[in-house]
Amino acid sequence: MQTTRQDLRFAPVPDRPRRRLTEAEIAHYNREGWVAPFTIFPPEEIARIRAYVDRLMADMGPDGAYGINCYQARLSGLWDIATDPRILDHVQDIVGPDIICWATAILSKPAGDPRRVPWHQDASFWSLSPARTVTVWLAIDDADAANAAMRFIPRTHDKGALSTGQTGGDAVFHKETAGADALGAPVTNALRAGQISLHADMLVHGSEGNASDRRRCGLTLRYCPPSVRVTDPKWARGVEPIICRGLDSTGLWQHYPRPANDDIRATSSPHVVGNN
Repeated sequence: MQTTRQDLRFAPVPDRPRRRLTEAEIAHYNREGWVAPFTIFPPEEIARIRAYVDRLMADMGPDGAYGINCYQARLSGLWDIATDPRILDHVQDIVGPDIICWATAILSKPAGDPRRVPWHQDASFWSLSPARTVTVWLAIDDADAANAAMRFIPRTHDKGALSTGQTGGDAVFHKETAGADALGAPVTNALRAGQISLHADMLVHGSEGNASDRRRCGLTLRYCPPSVRVTDPKWARGVEPIICRGLDSTGLWQHYPRPANDDIRATSSPHVVGNN
């Protein structure tokens, strides 16, 4: 099959019935490209999730910090987080009532980790169109400026695909948004453990190295409506989406049921789609 062209234009969230987000919060997302924070899991529940994530990373071994990508259809624990109605109620207010989770990733920066995530636009790495994915960033640990919380450059989500250049040094990948310093002042996505943020897939964002004595761990969950399509079938090999809410009347996506397995040692990642 032939690769088709991507539509990377931002589409503002329309006025429709809402479950969780206020009119002001929707307006903030449309204008700034992100909205936060929202408390999802109370302390005792996020503590259980943290223990689960710690187990997955320990079982994964040396690659655990950045290697647990797209297991949402292979591990029942990640499936259950991705389909949690408290998260989906927030996502629905942005993408609509029919929701697909097509990717997840555990992203952990140990204390003293010098690696930075350069400024980038997520959708430029993906072969999806139109650009309608919203990323939920769930804080497993408290995240702030000191331990390398994610940073956003507001109002860059509606500028289309921006020019890129090469990077090096301690960057986790070697492509970055060019001239990011001229795009505006960054904001730090400070979250307490158990809180989430939501950001648009074309928003420029990144994170610094973790110079603190505290780990910074998060779980990203990528959600889109079924109308989004894959533009390059080769890129999509191994993508295992799950229908989290509503229906997929398009027939564009294959859907996977809740897995019985929750042992990462008994499976493998089907696909790797980037870092934050």
